[in-house]
Amino acid sequence: MDTANLSAFLAVAEHASFSRAGDQLHLTQPAISKRIATLEQQLGARLFDRIGRHVTLTEAGRALKPRAEQIINALSDTQRALSNLSSRVQGRLSMATSHHIGLHRLPPVLRSYTVNYPDVALDIDFLDSEVAYAKVLHGEIELAVITLAPAVEPPIVARAIWDDPLDFVVAPEHPLAALPQVSLAQLAVYPAVFPGANTFTHNVVSQLFQQRGVTPQISMSTNYLETIKMMVSIGLAWSVLPRTMLDQQVTALTVPGVNLQRQLGVIWHSGRTLSNAARALVSQLDRKQM
Repeated sequence: MDTANLSAFLAVAEHASFSRAGDQLHLTQPAISKRIATLEQQLGARLFDRIGRHVTLTEAGRALKPRAEQIINALSDTQRALSNLSSRVQGRLSMATSHHIGLHRLPPVLRSYTVNYPDVALDIDFLDSEVAYAKVLHGEIELAVITLAPAVEPPIVARAIWDDPLDFVVAPEHPLAALPQVSLAQLAVYPAVFPGANTFTHNVVSQLFQQRGVTPQISMSTNYLETIKMMVSIGLAWSVLPRTMLDQQVTALTVPGVNLQRQLGVIWHSGRTLSNAARALVSQLDRKQM
C-alpha cells in the first residue's frame, strides 16, 4: 500500500474536500481522486460518500482514519529517528503558534533560529492555542508554542517559557478608568468582552470570578485578542488583556488582591521522536528562561 495514497486519504478526511486536499499536498484534484480510487480498490471498500459538493467518510473510511494516522506517524517517526543519527539540524519543522505569541514573543526567537540553522525549513501554522494543542495530540505537527492549558496531561509534554501577566482594561473614557482601584463586583456592573469560552485564557479569567463568587456580564466573546482590544478601546466593554498589548488605547485597572497571569510555552507529543530541528528550537526557547 502506497503511503502517498494514505496521505491523500487523510488530507481529504481533514478538509472534507478533494480540491483543498490537493492544495495541501500540492497536487491537482484529479491526482487526489486517482489516489483515493487506487486506495479504495486496494482495500475493496468505498472510503468517501460524495453527494453534490459534500464529501463525508463512510463507515470504512472512519475505521481506516485512525489506522492511517498511526501508519503515517510511525513512518515519519522512523524517518526522524534515522535522520537524527546524522546530528545535523536540517529538514522541515512543522509547528504552530497562536497569533498573539507569533506577533509578540516569537519573532526574535525565530530570527535567531533561522540564522543559526539555515538548513531548516520552517512550516508555521497560526492557530488558536486549543487547535494547535489538538494537532500536536494527533501527531499532525511536531511542536506548538501556545498558551498552556491550566493542566497538561500525558501524552503531551509542556515546558513553560514565559509568564504572561494579564490586566483588566477599559477605554480611557470608561467610568471605571477614573477610579484609583476597582473590585470584581464593580467590574461585574458593566458589560465585558471575554476570550472565547473554549480558550485556555477564558478558563483562567472565569475561574477567578467563580472563586470570588462574582458573575461578570459577558456581552460578547471572541478568540482574537486584537479584536478584544479594539472593542475595549471604543468603549463597548471591559476585558482582560496580556500586559504586552497595553498602550494608550486602553487603560489598565488596579484590582487589589488579584494577580492574574497565564503561561506561554512549548508542547510536543511524548510518543514522538523529535527531529534535530525541533530539539534545537526547544533548546533555544529554553534559553529564553535564563
